[in-house]
Amino acid sequence: MTTFSDLSTSLADAVDATASSLVSVRGGPPISGSVIGAGLVLTVAHVLNADDVTVVTATGQNLAATVAGRDPTTDLALLRVPGLDAPALSAGGPVRVGELLLAVGRPAHGVQATLGFMERGAPAGGPGRGWLLSGAAPFRGVSGGALVDARGGLVGILNAGVSRGDLLAVPADRALKVAGLLDAAGRVPRGYLGLSTQPVRFPGESGEDAAADPRRGGPHLHGRGGWGGREWGGRGPDGRGRGGPHWGRGGGRLGLTVVQVEQDSPAGFAGVKVGDILLALDGEMIRHPRELLDRVRDRAGEPVTLRVLRGGEEQDVAVTVGER
Repeated sequence: MTTFSDLSTSLADAVDATASSLVSVRGGPPISGSVIGAGLVLTVAHVLNADDVTVVTATGQNLAATVAGRDPTTDLALLRVPGLDAPALSAGGPVRVGELLLAVGRPAHGVQATLGFMERGAPAGGPGRGWLLSGAAPFRGVSGGALVDARGGLVGILNAGVSRGDLLAVPADRALKVAGLLDAAGRVPRGYLGLSTQPVRFPGESGEDAAADPRRGGPHLHGRGGWGGREWGGRGPDGRGRGGPHWGRGGGRLGLTVVQVEQDSPAGFAGVKVGDILLALDGEMIRHPRELLDRVRDRAGEPVTLRVLRGGEEQDVAVTVGER
C-alpha cells in the first residue's frame, strides 16, 4: 500500500504545484488559463467573446486582461494581464506512451483535475496532427488548463472543444512557440509554398503490369528505366525503395504530382514545375497534400528542400517557405 500511497501523494503534489499557475478566465463561459510568463496567460480562443476579459487568480484576485492575439489553427489565445503575480508553468521533458498525466483546470468553482495517460504520440499527419490525446475525462471549464506529467511539467494546453468526448491538448513546445509569436506580432504567420498537388501511386516492382492497369493508379510507364522500371523498382537498405516515394498498400509507392504552381509564389521562384513529382520534404516522405500543407504551415521564412522527380530523374529543389 505504501507504493500506491506514494503515487497518490505525488499526483496530488503535482496538482498543487500546477494550481498556482492557473487562472479562471471570464470572457464568456468560464474557462481556465495557464500562466506561461510574466503577465502572460494562454487559453483557448473559441470561447472568448471579446478582447477585454477578466481573470481570477489562485488567490482570488480579479484582474483585467487583454487578448494579445489569437491563432485559429491551434485555437489558442494569448492574454496580457498587468499586475499578475503567479509562477509560470515550465515545459516538462519528453513524455512516453503509457505515462500518467494530469489534466488540471481552474473553472469557476476552483481547481479540478482528472487523471489520464499518454495513449499515443501526436499524429504526424492527418486531421489529428498537432494534438495530444490526454486520456483524461473532460470537465466543464477545463479548456485552457494544463496537461502536466507526474512531476508537474507542462505537457500541453487543454482543449475540450476539438473532438466531442475527448480532451485534447496542444503540445507544450508548439503552444509556447505560438505564444511567442502572438506576443511579438499578435498573429501567427502561416507558411505556404504556392502549389497544388494530387497523390500519385507508382507501380511496384512488376512495373509494366501495374502501369498497364489503370485501377492500380500511378503514371503510365514511358520506356525502360521509367518510373516503374528497374531504376525505381529496387528497394534500398531501409526497405522503402531507392529514394522513391512511400510504399503504399498493394506494393505501390506514393508521391505528390504538382498540378498547379501559383504565379510569383515561393515554389514558382524556386523553379518547381507543373508535372514534377514531390517525393520528400527535408528528407521525409510526403504521402498526402494535407501533410505537405501541415508541414510548412509553421515554417514561414524557413528554407526547406523538396526532393523532386522530373523527367525520370531525382533532384533537390531549395525553397524558402512564404508567409500569408
